[in-house]
Amino acid sequence: MSIKTTLFAGLLALLPGFASAHIVIEDAYARVSSAMAQSGAVFMTIYNHNDFAEVLTGASSDVAVRVELHTHLQDSAGVMRMVEIEGGIPMAADETVLLQRGGLHVMLLGLTRTLAHGDSFSLTLEFQNSDPITIEVPVDLERGADHGAAGGQMDHGNHGAGHHHGG
Repeated sequence: MSIKTTLFAGLLALLPGFASAHIVIEDAYARVSSAMAQSGAVFMTIYNHNDFAEVLTGASSDVAVRVELHTHLQDSAGVMRMVEIEGGIPMAADETVLLQRGGLHVMLLGLTRTLAHGDSFSLTLEFQNSDPITIEVPVDLERGADHGAAGGQMDHGNHGAGHHHGG
């Protein structure tokens, strides 16, 4: 009897929806630099409540031709450059990962429609070991650059597309 119970529990774990129950996405929002922007960025907090390491391997949305995982790195001349992350964003077991301005973020390339303040869109996050998670992302053009930032990085918030205030 106990062998059957163990087998049943193992099969349940393979069903869709069970694996992603321990990844929580909070405080997601998107920014664009202007109404005519061809790209935008998405920021969020990802909690990996699993007892195993996870990797955010990619993302997709119908509002962009391509969706990539990006970060900012300082080159040899001291200039902050935005680069695509090869291999995804690793998350240790029970780790919280911040996707924030001036750091890790999801890049929307080739926007298929205008993203105005107050709009929202669906974004699907893909993981190495867990089921994909689709979230609704609000467009927030009024949030300050220091919201949720780890401090000391605010100077880098004014470089590149999607980081301008006003408009």
